[in-house]
Amino acid sequence: MFTDTHCHLASYRYDATEIPEIVSRALESGITRQITLATGMDDIDSTLALAEAHDSIYACLGIHPCDVTEAPDDAISQIAPKIAHEKVVAIGESGLDYYHPAPDGWTEEDYHARQLMMLEQQFDLAAAHNLNICLHTRDRSGTASFDACMALYRRYADRVRAVFHCFPGTVEQAQSIIELGGLVSFTGNVTFKNAKQIQETATALPLGTFMLETDAPYLAPVPHRGSKNEPMHVASIAQFIADQRQITLAELSSATEQVTNDFFKLA
Repeated sequence: MFTDTHCHLASYRYDATEIPEIVSRALESGITRQITLATGMDDIDSTLALAEAHDSIYACLGIHPCDVTEAPDDAISQIAPKIAHEKVVAIGESGLDYYHPAPDGWTEEDYHARQLMMLEQQFDLAAAHNLNICLHTRDRSGTASFDACMALYRRYADRVRAVFHCFPGTVEQAQSIIELGGLVSFTGNVTFKNAKQIQETATALPLGTFMLETDAPYLAPVPHRGSKNEPMHVASIAQFIADQRQITLAELSSATEQVTNDFFKLA
């Protein structure tokens, strides 16, 4: 039994008619819960609708860093009333993205400043509603977005826990998150042949400090790489990490489900 702790079932890459079969395949594969995250104002309501329609789906609401220039200045205020929904279990996907270039009409400096402003507002939203936050960081090179995200997280760590999703970093970077009470999460890229650093981190971290995800529809794991990802493929990710750690799937399930329950405050 596993949970897909980070997917995007409201993505335009899925047809709405696909979702019941995707959920069914996940359940048949032992992926008993799917946590789907909004990324912008255009999928907040559809994300909530999916959670309402399926017992196994839970929702996170937020503004992705690549969507901040499309979001109105009062986006977080518009989201706030929806946070009380019984199926909302965290804020996100939020974070900082220094990989993608600034949109037309924006300087890199202004683009990154708007990302940081909206990230801080989402930390405030999480703190106000006693929820945790799901973070994205990505750099073209170096660790600037990670470092800036960590600097902000340190200001909120006594009130909000953060999970750094699709974690690509080193053991040392992961430990700096864990020391603040946060978590990391591993997705399908841990199975890639060239992902030695991610594999090293996924193997070295103590059980209870990380979760599993697909980031579907992106990053399908081996042997499904290149196809449209979906929550059922957490099973492949779990098997790969269990093999790397030389533990049973039951041991991995017990640890990751406990930390998932704690982070998302699920029964």
